[in-house]
Order: sequence, then structure tokens, then C-alpha cells
Amino acid sequence: MLRSGLGPLLCFRAGYRYREAALSERVTATPAALALISKLEAVHGPLMFHQSGGCCDGSAPMCYPRGDFRVGKSDVKLGIIGDAPFYMSESQFEYWQHTHLTIDVVPGRGSGFSIESPENVRFLTRSRLFTDDELAQLAPVESGEEALH
Repeated sequence: MLRSGLGPLLCFRAGYRYREAALSERVTATPAALALISKLEAVHGPLMFHQSGGCCDGSAPMCYPRGDFRVGKSDVKLGIIGDAPFYMSESQFEYWQHTHLTIDVVPGRGSGFSIESPENVRFLTRSRLFTDDELAQLAPVESGEEALH
């Protein structure tokens, strides 16, 4: 999914269709993560993600059935992976705003609160800094409150 150089790359989305994606998206997912998201959606219905702030689960992306985690005005929506919106706290975004996030899945147990836990895998956030060109192309983030309406 990641490649060197600028320009579009092919990404997987829900239903395993290819689409062109700008490298300046704030958050994307690997094919393995998107496959797990599809599997979990088949069981739990629509999903959403919230990047944990590090208190109990390190800094892990937490996956919930949509509506089971309350997003508010102190959260920002970074984008959508699969069909799942991806949020983080505004204060955490201040530190990560110059960073592209790639959500991956790896073997091992993560948090008991994130719904992939019984699958003996966990979502993992990989990151890299945006280039100056990518930063210039980014759209502003939505507040969590705006994203819900």
C-alpha cells in the first residue's frame, strides 16, 4: 500500500474494489485491515474507529460498532477506512497533524474493548510524516460533532 514518490496509488476499499487515492489522505488502511473490517462489519454492522490516546492501550486504533463510542466536539474526524469513520481527540491531533496514518492488522491480542480482540489479532497504527506537497493538499479535519450531523 505504501510506496515511495508522489502521485496516486491504488488502495483497497470495502468490497475489495480498487480506487485511486491521493497520498494526502490523512488515514488509509492495508488490504489486511480492510479485510478484517469487512469481516467485522458482517457480524457487528457499521463500524467506527477512535485512535486511543495512550492511557490504557498504548496508542492503538480502537474499533467499535458505530454508536457504541460517543464522539464529541473534542474529537476530529481524520477520514474513512473501508466504510468506517476514523476519529482521534483534538489534543492528540495537535501532535499527529503532520502525520499520515496507515491502519494495519497484526497477530496478537489488543484491547478487550476493541471488537477485533476475539479474533486474536489487533489493529495497529503505522505512521510517516507528510511531505510539504502532501500537507498543502490536505483538507481541514471535521470536528467530531460536525461529522455526526
